[in-house]
Amino acid sequence: MRIKRAVNAVKKRRKIFRLSKGYFGSKSRSYRIAREAVMKSQMYAFVGRRLKKRDFRKLWIARINAAARINGLSYSKFMYGLKLSGITLNRKILADIAVNDANTFKSLADKARVAIAK
Repeated sequence: MRIKRAVNAVKKRRKIFRLSKGYFGSKSRSYRIAREAVMKSQMYAFVGRRLKKRDFRKLWIARINAAARINGLSYSKFMYGLKLSGITLNRKILADIAVNDANTFKSLADKARVAIAK
């Protein structure tokens, strides 16, 4: 006795069409083309999740560098000074402080400068 795939095949196609909803032209109507478009878009989404982490880290470093230079330090010297003074804040938090609280960032820069001078 052979196995018929009617219900399962429809479910499989329905899943692809649900994912390809809103795509232009036959990418949302033709199963074969929709499947390719969905596979490609999922690949881009996978890669994009990794690229997003890189992009945000670059943004945070740029913001910290700008604030550090306002306070008379380069990014690398600022980070080195924080490490020497035992302050362990990640770049995300430091960038947020740099943008929203200049006085706190200035005190951090002063502590980093003192730690480097020792």
